Amino acid sequence: MPPLITTHAAETRIVPRAMPTPLPFVTFVRGPVVSTPGSMNNEATPSIAFAYISSYIAKQGYPFTIVDGIGSALNQVWPLEEFPGHQIQGLPIDRIIELIPAHSSVLAFSGMFSGDWPMLRILIKRARKRFPNALIVAGGEHMTALTEYCLRDCPELDVCVRGEGEQTFYKLLESWRTQEDYSEINGIGFLDGDRYIQNGFLPRIRDIDNIPWPEWPTGYLEKFWEAGKSYGVQTERDMPIMASRGCPYQCTFCSNAAMWTTRYILRDQDDLINEIKAYKELYGITSLQFYDLTAVTKKSWTIEFCEKLIAADINLKWSLPSGTRSEALDKETLTLLKKTGCNYLVYAPESGSPETLRKIKKRINLDRMTESVVTACRLGIVCRTNLIIGFPHETRKNVWETILFGLKLAVKGVDEVSIYIFSPYPGTEIFHELLESKRLKINDDYFLALTSLNGNYFEVNPLVVNPHMGAFELAFYRVFFMLANYAIGYLLHPGRIVRTFRNLRSKTQAATVFEHRLKDAFRRRKTLSSDATKRA
Repeated sequence: MPPLITTHAAETRIVPRAMPTPLPFVTFVRGPVVSTPGSMNNEATPSIAFAYISSYIAKQGYPFTIVDGIGSALNQVWPLEEFPGHQIQGLPIDRIIELIPAHSSVLAFSGMFSGDWPMLRILIKRARKRFPNALIVAGGEHMTALTEYCLRDCPELDVCVRGEGEQTFYKLLESWRTQEDYSEINGIGFLDGDRYIQNGFLPRIRDIDNIPWPEWPTGYLEKFWEAGKSYGVQTERDMPIMASRGCPYQCTFCSNAAMWTTRYILRDQDDLINEIKAYKELYGITSLQFYDLTAVTKKSWTIEFCEKLIAADINLKWSLPSGTRSEALDKETLTLLKKTGCNYLVYAPESGSPETLRKIKKRINLDRMTESVVTACRLGIVCRTNLIIGFPHETRKNVWETILFGLKLAVKGVDEVSIYIFSPYPGTEIFHELLESKRLKINDDYFLALTSLNGNYFEVNPLVVNPHMGAFELAFYRVFFMLANYAIGYLLHPGRIVRTFRNLRSKTQAATVFEHRLKDAFRRRKTLSSDATKRA
């Protein structure tokens, strides 16, 4: 039987034909990033989800391509005409539709962030006009949290894949290919006429070591590296990677449990080490960026991983930009992290108020976390902590406890202490409470408010659900804290001033997210100026 040719963006490769019947061509589509002018946090990163899912179906013989509306036009910004006051970074929507191959039978859209939903809905509707007979699927955290809403808000959408995507999406493809009834597939949601059907509990892959490594199209990652884009801090070639899946905790402000359940699974270290070796040889990477929800929970696993890095002579920088726990990060573990090249560590205390920590089910000890982060700083690891103010229950006392805790961390040497206004994300426990009490209404204004809430630090009228403090007051606290935090950091540690100026002039280095986002803003401005000159 002849082999099957699969197309991966600019790459064509041959894989064995797995089945005797024709296989539909799958196109994965990601829309551009939605933001407001002046936004600093809504940035482009490689799609590790598409890399994993496409690799999984390729192993089963399915041909595919990826049309990434973000990666194909990095630093290019366009007005989102349907929603004045908002913009998109990436390709215009119509251009994305043009790039979808005409022979595509299945269109799989990424619906990760709720703030992008109004744009994604437009993208799906226009795709349906061009592909009236295609199976249109969407997955991701937003689609999982608001499956029925999205299906009704966008009738052009056929099916939503809920939760972990590889196995569910493959089963859906098989069912559609053989024209079988997919109503029995667990982990999907769809409309049968006007009746919403959601099948079973969210399925989880138990043996994650059998999931194929992500497959990155030729030239895809290079676009992000050339544009200086990555998840956290920056080196010349930052490689996305995952060491685990899921999160065992149940914080009330987080939607991870709705997406992944609370099952937490760590990968086999040898398999992870082999993947890292392969990336070094194939791409010449300079650092690893772990995209895990909660990368460090077990001290023994972390120490063993570090020891294997040393034994394999893997000399790379690596970072945990998502946020992690402090329980396993004592001096012994942190010393090993530093020894093996860890250059950036994000802690997520979320609040400095003991009352708030109890109410949001954030089970941490602030003194222990402070000791851990200060130890990491003294060892020479650049550290960041994430804090949130404005939870629905909070009083000014709770907010000021968090502000003072954050300033104390800055005085103690933490490089970045970020403070955010609480975002009522779909799929969270607090979100459902706000819906039930009619304090929140789901519509486009709500979604767009989410994308601007913590993207533009100088927004003076953000979305707020706190009955004790208004939008302007919380926005003032955020600006005050941000200015005070960086003033303390740079005045007490003047060497950081030199480092920041040096990194702003560098094409490939940023020691903090603050430096990285400043560079992103300068690059976008340069691109806009260049485009304006060309048009003139």
